[in-house]
Formats: sequence, C-alpha cells, structure tokens
Amino acid sequence: MVVIYGIPNCDTMRKARKWLDTQGVEYSFHDFKKQGLDREMLLEWNSKVGWETLLNRRGMMWRKLADEAKAILMRLVLLRLCWRLPPLSNDRCLI
Repeated sequence: MVVIYGIPNCDTMRKARKWLDTQGVEYSFHDFKKQGLDREMLLEWNSKVGWETLLNRRGMMWRKLADEAKAILMRLVLLRLCWRLPPLSNDRCLI
C-alpha cells in the first residue's frame, strides 16, 4: 500500500490523492500536523533524498520564518554537514 505524507489542505496533496483515487490505487494518508514525524523516518528520508529535498522552502511555514531564523537554520545545517563531512570545512584557517 502507498503511504502519502503531507498536510491535508495542501493543493499538491489534494491533487495526488485525487489522482490515486481516479487510478484506483489503495493508499493511506499520514497527516504531518496530527500524526507528526519521527526522527528515524526523517533520517531515512534524508539518507535517500537529502535535506534540500525534504525542506519545503516554497511553503507558507518557510515564508513566515524571519530571515534571521532562516539564516540560523542554514548555518546549523552547514555546521552539521562540516561535522559529518570534514573535507567540506576550510582547511586553511588559523584560529
């Protein structure tokens, strides 16, 4: 069975569910707002598609974030990347 993860009032989710219905595909819907997401699931998705794909930068929640909050999030992501992949770090630093 197909599982769709999303928010019910999202236009893309509505279109996907309508298409699945017209095609006769059996599916279940996992509502992020009501059911949340667990850490293991996010880590698995991240390993498959990367955080850039997982982060919805076109959505309302992202647009509502202050630019300062977005910058902090991006710094945290980059720091984590440098921690996980040391060759990304600049090796020409004298601190």
